[in-house]
This record gives sequence, structure tokens and C-alpha cells, in this order.
Amino acid sequence: MTKDEIAAILAKPYAQQLLNGPEPARFAYDGLDGDPRVIPIGFWIEGGRILMATVPKSAKVAAVRKNPKVALTIDSGAFPPKALLIRGTAVVEVVQGVPEGYLFAGHKVMTDEQYPEWEAGVKGLYSEMGLITVTPTWAKLLDFETTIPKSVEDLIKEKSAG
Repeated sequence: MTKDEIAAILAKPYAQQLLNGPEPARFAYDGLDGDPRVIPIGFWIEGGRILMATVPKSAKVAAVRKNPKVALTIDSGAFPPKALLIRGTAVVEVVQGVPEGYLFAGHKVMTDEQYPEWEAGVKGLYSEMGLITVTPTWAKLLDFETTIPKSVEDLIKEKSAG
């Protein structure tokens, strides 16, 4: 996919709702043992890239450094389902302190009353963080209103023709 095609998908209203909503991303990567992993993780977006922060010595940091090919799914639990699927390449860097985006991502999932205590705890815990930045190389939005999986689309066409 081209950067423009990816940007057009990420700019769609449902994609923007998912990218800016409280749902975590499901982050998929290959573990150091070669087996796949999927974890829920908070994220934020900057300039069309998806960012996450974690403990610099976490297993996912080491795994992504070894194999930077990753995938993300951000979805809603409502019906009809909405899912944003992203594949990309990740880069890891260790940054000092707590990135503002990490604080923003945390605030998306809690009340204003909960946030100050959480923020203080996070800032007290982390002197540095592993920043994982994913540059999308492919994206697809499934909203089951205007877009559906190709296999379902093909089945509908097949049944309509028959």
C-alpha cells in the first residue's frame, strides 16, 4: 500500500474514532522464542504513526528490536463491529521520563478523578521508557457498514449470482 492509501484509511471517521477512543490496541509481534504474541496496550498517534511506551527491559522491547514487523488491531465491542487493522514496522528507542503521549493514552481510559493519582504514580515509577513507534505499511478498516472482509464480500456476490 502507498502512504496516501494508508493515510486515507486512517482518516476515515470510524478509523479516527478507534484511533482516538479509549479502546486499547491489540499489539502482535513475534516473541524471542519465535512464537506469536498479542497483548492489549495503550497507544497514541502522531503524524500517522502509532506509539506505545513500556518498561525498557520488557520482553516486547527485546522482541521488536529483533523482528520489527508487527500488527495492531483496534476494535470496538459494539455491534456492528468496527475494527482497524494495521501492519507495520516498529522502531524502539529509550527515552528519558514519561512521554506526554503515554499520559494522554492513559487518560483516555480513566476518569478525571482517577487521573492525577495515576499520573503521579507513573511519573514516580519511570525514569525512562521504551518508546515503540509503528509506521504503518498496510491498513484496513472493517466497519460492517461500508467495508466488510473480502471473503464475506465474495460470498455475498456468489450467493447473489446463484
